[in-house]
Amino acid sequence: MSDQRLAGKVAWVTGAGSGIGRATALRLAAEGASLFITDVDAPGGRATADLIEAAGGTVQFRGQDVTEEDRWAELATKVVTLFGRLDILVNNAGIGLRGSITEMTLEDWNRQLAINVTGVFLGIKHCLPVLRANTPSGGSIINLSSIVGHVGAGNMAAYSATKGAVTLLTKSVALECAAARDGVRVNSVHPGIIDSAFWPKLGAGADGNGISGQAVGQMAPVGHPGTPEDIAAAIAFLASDDARYMVGSGLVIDGGWTAQ
Repeated sequence: MSDQRLAGKVAWVTGAGSGIGRATALRLAAEGASLFITDVDAPGGRATADLIEAAGGTVQFRGQDVTEEDRWAELATKVVTLFGRLDILVNNAGIGLRGSITEMTLEDWNRQLAINVTGVFLGIKHCLPVLRANTPSGGSIINLSSIVGHVGAGNMAAYSATKGAVTLLTKSVALECAAARDGVRVNSVHPGIIDSAFWPKLGAGADGNGISGQAVGQMAPVGHPGTPEDIAAAIAFLASDDARYMVGSGLVIDGGWTAQ
């Protein structure tokens, strides 16, 4: 991180109030980027901003529900007003609900689609023109998918469907940008079992019991879960010029889970 390979760049991270989003914001700031972070969880987002500022970084936090298009349009203008540009968008905000497909409510199904897929679509729609303003240097869009965007998972059909959608949305937009020669690279990251607050929350709406990331992670070939910092390191790579020839790729970080 000492080479400051993101110096002079501006990065927007959604869902930055905890977990992978927080770790990503801290990593990008440590590598020299100025951060624009958003989250529906205002206390969590402000806490992340405080951590970045305490480490000497530059950051602005705004509350955001990623399903609201008007808010995306407003904030896409705001980031340019505050920083003059946008170079990196990390579509990280997402939720996971588990349970049998026959028992899942339409409300829960639609909620996952709205946050996990529509939120990513809106981020790309409203931020791509801002990134294209940097042509020919363009920028980088990194969408958070999952290993279940590649392989199925029992009792997680709705979540898997959303992450599969993000996987192919990423590839399709990547090809659109490549054809436009706009310099914007679009890639996805596919975490495996990461020890974060995501897992305890995953039980809600099914049997009411939370899941331990530590326990599930022990079933990975390496015998333990990953950390949010493992994913943040991959995102920082994709955000940097070190990944300048990666277009439409899906970077899997899963301790060997999908190699089985």
